[in-house]
Amino acid sequence: MVVQDRRGGAVAAAVACGTGLLAGLLATGCSPEGAAADDQAAPKRAAAAVDLRRSAEALVRAGTAKVRTAMETVSGGTLVAIRGTGGYDFAAASGQLRVVLPDLKGKPGGGHQPITEILAPGALFMKNRGAGVPVDKWVRVDTAALSDGNLVTGGATDPLAAAELLRGAREVTFQGEERLGGVVVRHYRGTTDLAAAAGRASARTRPALVAAEKGFTTVVVPFDAYLDDAGRLRKVRERFRFANGAPAGAAVTSTTVLYGFGTEVAVRLPDRRDIFTGKIASASS
Repeated sequence: MVVQDRRGGAVAAAVACGTGLLAGLLATGCSPEGAAADDQAAPKRAAAAVDLRRSAEALVRAGTAKVRTAMETVSGGTLVAIRGTGGYDFAAASGQLRVVLPDLKGKPGGGHQPITEILAPGALFMKNRGAGVPVDKWVRVDTAALSDGNLVTGGATDPLAAAELLRGAREVTFQGEERLGGVVVRHYRGTTDLAAAAGRASARTRPALVAAEKGFTTVVVPFDAYLDDAGRLRKVRERFRFANGAPAGAAVTSTTVLYGFGTEVAVRLPDRRDIFTGKIASASS
């Protein structure tokens, strides 16, 4: 469902180096000093990629955090945005979000009532789901059975999965320091490889990333990530493209913001008797 934000580097100058007419104009780019700068930059890029791959571990050490999420889809010039707020326990790989859907039908007073989502290892629980589900019942979804591993299906990316996805980080560039929520963070940009991330992910997240690896058009996911001095992920924006079930040209961007580390987060999974087992109506019914 997503148009990727790729930016290629100029490579033609390398071909012109030493060919005479353009050699003088391109001397700076072909000089030993330029090569030395590249040699110095490579270890920094590698170190940045390592920091990003370890950010999930830093979050587990932090324990808990407050969460803000945004899922934006652009198709045919139309922007649809889904917002979420809540908390997440990284040690338990569980969290709870209040997800607000957009008003697509122009109903007075807004659109669909907010959905409560509980994120848990291997499962997504949704309350106030609509589609014929009683308001006091939960719907349980096996995330490994979803074509995207629930990276975008639920309208919010599981924060731990968003961080684990960076375990496949590559082509990382440092964009500079910024302030985010009053905290100085390091901004990195690059791509991550879904297959590599799935291979390096923790046992809790691996099934979802393996499913996503099969469900997306490409395993390459562009991202912008922001780390604090403790190596914790403060913000990550990831852009996806689906293989099936999405309008041509649709772009989906998932943003996760983490703050308030150490905040108490209590997540209680629904009782079995409260889970809806009937038929869920389709969007067209």
